[in-house]
Amino acid sequence: MYWIILIAGVALWWAAHLFKRVAPARRASMGDPGKGAVALAIAAAIVLMIIGYRGVEFIPVWQPPAFMVHVNNLAMLIAIYLLSPAPKRGKLVSGMRHPMLTGFSIWAAAHLLVNGDLASILMFGGLLVWAVLTARIINSAEPGWQRGPEGTLAKDAMFLAGSVVLLGLIGMVHNWLGVWPFPG
Repeated sequence: MYWIILIAGVALWWAAHLFKRVAPARRASMGDPGKGAVALAIAAAIVLMIIGYRGVEFIPVWQPPAFMVHVNNLAMLIAIYLLSPAPKRGKLVSGMRHPMLTGFSIWAAAHLLVNGDLASILMFGGLLVWAVLTARIINSAEPGWQRGPEGTLAKDAMFLAGSVVLLGLIGMVHNWLGVWPFPG
């Protein structure tokens, strides 16, 4: 049953996020209330993924090497940074077209590096494919993208410091859930 819940959560995530791209007229006809419906569907997808992921039996597929924890944590720091406002307000990655989707992709790939079980492959792999596909769909639909204004290195430093703090907080939440993500 939990496998179905996990897969339903990933599928609902895909559907909620791609709804605007696949059925733009239908989404536009919903107006502003449609934003709430999509947000509710995304929240439900997250809940389903968490319930399904935590409820399934552990089926090992491969054994990640211990050093992957370090690679994961560095990748997570980069992902958090890309998910922050830094790409819009900083200088380092101001020319990146899809910083949030790239950050999300790095987050998913980083979790695949340290989790060698079937549920992780389904969930993080499914979310990684979604992020890559979404970037490609946007690029095809909107080929005339223009680079935005460049920010400052001071903003980059500020968002990097915030990313380090957020990584620590995320580590504490993982610890509360029973998984300590830092070596030691």
